[in-house]
Amino acid sequence: MADDRQNGSDDLDRRIAQARAAHEVPTGRAGGSAETKGWAVGVEFVGTVLVAALIGFLLDKGLGTAPWLMIVFLLLGFAAGFRRAMKTSKQFDTDPTNDNE
Repeated sequence: MADDRQNGSDDLDRRIAQARAAHEVPTGRAGGSAETKGWAVGVEFVGTVLVAALIGFLLDKGLGTAPWLMIVFLLLGFAAGFRRAMKTSKQFDTDPTNDNE
């Protein structure tokens, strides 16, 4: 009788572990709330634009072509930031653990 309880307990523990593993939210890029995903897209866009503008500014300063390279790199930064934001949001949209909050 004690063996039956032990076997039943082991079976229950195994089933609980399987259920928890099946419903576990993965960490990293795919997991998280909609707000976190939105912030990730926004930060990537703004960061890309700022880095491109900084590169343009430094090139202008070094080559003495102000403000032309900064304008060119700023426009390239907007294009690259938009592309990166779209790629990231598409990655979140195809995520099977999408929580639709």
